Amino acid sequence: MILKQKNGISFFQFPNLALFADIRHAVFTRNGGHSSVPFRSLNVSPGVGDEEKAVKENRALISREMGEKESVFAGQIHGTTVLVFSKQDTSVPRSLGKAVLIGDAMVTDIREKNLVIQVADCQAVLIYDPVRRVIANIHSGWRGSIADIIGHTLSAMKNNFGCDPGHIVAGIGPSLGPCCAEFVNYKEEIPENFRKYKNDSCHFDFWAVSRDQLCGAGVSQENIHISGLCTRCRTDLFFSYRAEGITGRFAAVIGLK
Repeated sequence: MILKQKNGISFFQFPNLALFADIRHAVFTRNGGHSSVPFRSLNVSPGVGDEEKAVKENRALISREMGEKESVFAGQIHGTTVLVFSKQDTSVPRSLGKAVLIGDAMVTDIREKNLVIQVADCQAVLIYDPVRRVIANIHSGWRGSIADIIGHTLSAMKNNFGCDPGHIVAGIGPSLGPCCAEFVNYKEEIPENFRKYKNDSCHFDFWAVSRDQLCGAGVSQENIHISGLCTRCRTDLFFSYRAEGITGRFAAVIGLK
């Protein structure tokens, strides 16, 4: 991934998504914000025990670095609900960021709306269809992976916007890597058909799961970039629930210009 620093804020970009001038995207690190320990310091989640003022200031920093456009957040519940916002749908609220939204993926063709996923070990999967000019941002933890939230999102893009998966470009963000994705109770938690992603111990490669789910939906493997950054290994850069317990959430953002 491409590491950038701007105004004291550091963030990563996917090299395949960075080729497109008509979108903006970033995976922000945990650094450069206003929150105190244990949420040090660019925590964007209001639901982890951090001070409300600090979270608002951190979200404002994210918005500034993403062009001062509206940031759209959703309540993430490890489900399969895909929130679809279409410029052709008159029921879409004028201010998406102020709506009460519950879902684990967001899809839109509306310009100047930045879709934000909050994570601390789960995957953020950023998606762009440059032909239909549609973006998506997915929150995929292990429960979401098992339920194929990625497949649900690709289906929503196809059904609502006519997207062809063959045109889609995707990035799988920093998250729990196969080095640290240990599931000691995997026999009760992980279905049998996912056991091929397990090593000789109790570790699973959910990066490979997401890659295969994207490919299974018709996305070309050449169009997929896996960050390869494990959040539990890199708490200097990212929040990690597995490593820290009480901690913040970092932001992964994508928007149409």
